[in-house]
Amino acid sequence: MLEVLLSIDVNEAFAAEKADQLTRERETRAAAKDHETSRISRFETAVAEGRMVQVGADSFRVTQGWDAGEVFTVNRDLATGQILEVVPNHGLDVNADGDALLYSAVPPWHSLGNVIPGGISDIDKVLELGGIDFLVDKVPAQYMWDGKLRTKPDSYITVRADTGDALGNVGRIYQQIQNRELFTFLENLVARHGVIWQSAGPLRGGRKVFVSMKVPQNVIVDPGGLDDQIELYVVVINSHDGLSSAQALVTPWRPVCGNTERFAVRDAVHRWDIRHTTGALSRIDEARHTLGLTIQYADQFAIEETALARTDLAIAEFHKLIDELWEPADPSDPTRTRNNDARRRDQLDAMFRAETERAGRTAYAAERVITDYLDHHAARRPARTLTEELGRDRALDVVRATAVLEGGDDKTKTNAHKWLMTLVRN
Repeated sequence: MLEVLLSIDVNEAFAAEKADQLTRERETRAAAKDHETSRISRFETAVAEGRMVQVGADSFRVTQGWDAGEVFTVNRDLATGQILEVVPNHGLDVNADGDALLYSAVPPWHSLGNVIPGGISDIDKVLELGGIDFLVDKVPAQYMWDGKLRTKPDSYITVRADTGDALGNVGRIYQQIQNRELFTFLENLVARHGVIWQSAGPLRGGRKVFVSMKVPQNVIVDPGGLDDQIELYVVVINSHDGLSSAQALVTPWRPVCGNTERFAVRDAVHRWDIRHTTGALSRIDEARHTLGLTIQYADQFAIEETALARTDLAIAEFHKLIDELWEPADPSDPTRTRNNDARRRDQLDAMFRAETERAGRTAYAAERVITDYLDHHAARRPARTLTEELGRDRALDVVRATAVLEGGDDKTKTNAHKWLMTLVRN
């Protein structure tokens, strides 16, 4: 399945937006006291307009823009409750000196970590600079009972070998994937050694680590015309806590903090789950096939998307595509069903007309619209218990993220691509 991405560099857009926010916050703090009211007003306006929602006593989550999902902490004066600053959370682990643990080939938006301009290929150095040069052991889970130490059958604890910190509870068949193994896996994945590493770092005390590299070949859609350049990264996110599989992703995001790690998963083009079992990292051919990391894939991707970009698509044909993907409501259907169908069509129609302003009235524009709609706009219904626990907005975010992570709409996206390609071939 071939998904369509924005040609803009999301990493640069995100970094620029974050840098602007931090600059404005510093300027505000340095401004005269009579500017205090306007500063608080901007923050409250963002909350009132739904651009930020409260997710904790003093934390707020952004709902729009390149940093949608980013969490901010509000620091207040303990005596008056007055807002002193709004701080974006990078979520990185820190060392004993309080320095953020991160290796990056480019300066991250939060200006933290160890930056090596242009990056390096030395795996050992990246492990050291990124703070992930530790091994993980698996030890039997034990407990005290009646003054004696007992071992729980088939139950183990993952432990950092350098600190002895417990990372998670796992079962008998769980096999640790060491951090260093991720680098070799990525080199083998792209059949290229000595690659330049883009970023690496730990999260949540090392319970999670990420490593990223740039896909060797950019994809250019409609060269000389639309010139949509798609720059992608290969990211491996390893979990040592037993709560999830490791994942290999092809994504437009270069992780440099806890939020961009989430964005990388959210916007992944392709994903391959790596179970913590013996030999998991040896299935390179399977991973290559799933992730599409071959020159043939890149060539085919560019050929097909360019063909779509050069295929005119009338609005009537776009409506046929909608009918192909979602069966039209019948006059005998309940009112609610007919209303939902009408709303979906109106929204897709509006999105298509907007996209044609940039990409023309083409099959490529139609595919972008379908992908964007499914990922960010399609109606979702969170379970009642989830809504009661998290609130409607957060529950909806969780449901949307789950749909993307689990590939719930992959079949619809694939069907859209296949249908549009029939127009090219005709």
